[in-house]
Amino acid sequence: MSARSRARRRALELLFEAGERKLDENELIQLRSGDPEYPMKEYAVEIVRGVVEHRDDIDATLREYSEWNVDQLPKVDVALLRMGLWEVLYNDELDDPIAIDETVSLAAGYSTDDSPAFINALLDRVSKQGKKDRGPSGQAASQPQPDSAQSDEGSDEQD
Repeated sequence: MSARSRARRRALELLFEAGERKLDENELIQLRSGDPEYPMKEYAVEIVRGVVEHRDDIDATLREYSEWNVDQLPKVDVALLRMGLWEVLYNDELDDPIAIDETVSLAAGYSTDDSPAFINALLDRVSKQGKKDRGPSGQAASQPQPDSAQSDEGSDEQD
């Protein structure tokens, strides 16, 4: 298993645990970072923080493409889909087919027999159709894009 695959599994565990225990994900990252037997991978932290930052948009996309409310889906599937949607919509360093395949592989190991096909279909549709309606890094196309002069001045705020 690759380092990124292990990081995804760790991110899934954190997202699921936070949801089940109703904990703040960032606090859980701090709590779990001190565990020497199960070190926190940098990419796992990036995924979790990305999901937290974009959760409202991710959940809206999930509702739109699944036609289900988040609370109607198995909790592990919600964690998997949030993670996969973050990678597809917001992680420009990763090709969508890799993100989808990795998420489906985790679903096969952690969820129901029907979940891998459902997750694969949803992420594939978002990858193909959803990005058409979005600008860079998953930003909704209806949101105004800053012009180059404004983006240079505000670059410290975006980091």
